[in-house]
Amino acid sequence: MNALEIFPPAFPALALAHFLALLSPGPDFFLIIGHSLRHRLRGSALICVGIAVGNALYIALAIVGWSGLKQYPQVYRGLELAGAVYLIWMGLMLWRSGRRPGEMKFREHHALSFGAQFLVGLGSAVLNPKNMIFYLTLMTVIVGAEATFRQQATAGLWMFSVVLLWDLAISYGLSRPGVQGMLKTAVPLLEKAAGLVLMIIAVGILYTFFRM
Repeated sequence: MNALEIFPPAFPALALAHFLALLSPGPDFFLIIGHSLRHRLRGSALICVGIAVGNALYIALAIVGWSGLKQYPQVYRGLELAGAVYLIWMGLMLWRSGRRPGEMKFREHHALSFGAQFLVGLGSAVLNPKNMIFYLTLMTVIVGAEATFRQQATAGLWMFSVVLLWDLAISYGLSRPGVQGMLKTAVPLLEKAAGLVLMIIAVGILYTFFRM
C-alpha cells in the first residue's frame, strides 16, 4: 500500500487550508486562552480534547455526505442561534473570572472538572456553525468526490490530530511558568478581553441571524 492510496491527491492543499484556518483566532482559541492562563494545562487539556472531538463530528458528517442539511436551513439557523447564546454564556463566565485578582498560583479546585472541561470544549466546537460549513467545504471542494473512503478518513484523522495538537500546544505554552510570570498582572485583563471577544462574535452572529 503506497501513500497515494492512503492520502487523497489534494491532501497538501487540504492540509495547508486547514492549518491556515487554525491560525485565525476564533471562539475556541479565546476559550482556551481564558482557561489556560488561570488553570494551566491541567485545567484546560480536556477543553482541547472536547474541541477536537467536536471538529471530528463535523468531519465525519462531511465524509458521510451530510449535504442534506441544505434542504433543512432551519436546522442550521437553530444551531447558529444556539451557538450565539452559548458564546455569550462563555464570554460572561470569562468576563466574571477576569474580575478576580490575578493570582497565578495553580489551585486545582478552581478549575473545571475533566468532564466539565470536555463538555465545554465540545459545546464550543459543535455550536459553531462555521465549523460545519468549513469541513463540508474542505471535503467536497478540495478533497472531491473522487477520493475513496479510506482517503477521506485519513484526511479526517489528520485534521482531528492537528486541531488537538495545536490547541494543546497553545494551552501548554500559556501554562509555562515563564509565560505566566510575564502575564501575572495582565491575567484578569486578558480573561476579560477573551470574554469580550466571545460576546462580540456572538452579537455578530445574532445580528446576521435576525437580519435574515
